[in-house]
Amino acid sequence: MTTVVYALVALKPGVDRDEYERYEREVDYVVAGKLASIVSYRTHRITEMPELAGGKWDYVERIEITDRDAYEHDLAAGGKALIAELFEKYLDRSRTHLLWSERIDP
Repeated sequence: MTTVVYALVALKPGVDRDEYERYEREVDYVVAGKLASIVSYRTHRITEMPELAGGKWDYVERIEITDRDAYEHDLAAGGKALIAELFEKYLDRSRTHLLWSERIDP
């Protein structure tokens, strides 16, 4: 069964969108590509979204993984510094939400 994590994220006030997207391309994608538990990882800019409880988000990340335990282990081992930097510089932790899902095959 394939597991996909969707992360809804919002930028901190004052963060430059272009700077964040450069970081995604040059750093986040590179680190994600080195983690064995990640099958695919992409960040998508949200261009239209209705106002929902909790506000609006700026991006949605789609992370397809091999196994949740392996993914959490990889993050703890190789992704901890990256996640700390993301929240320190770019993302509003209070407006970051993870949605765990399992694909329903035809």
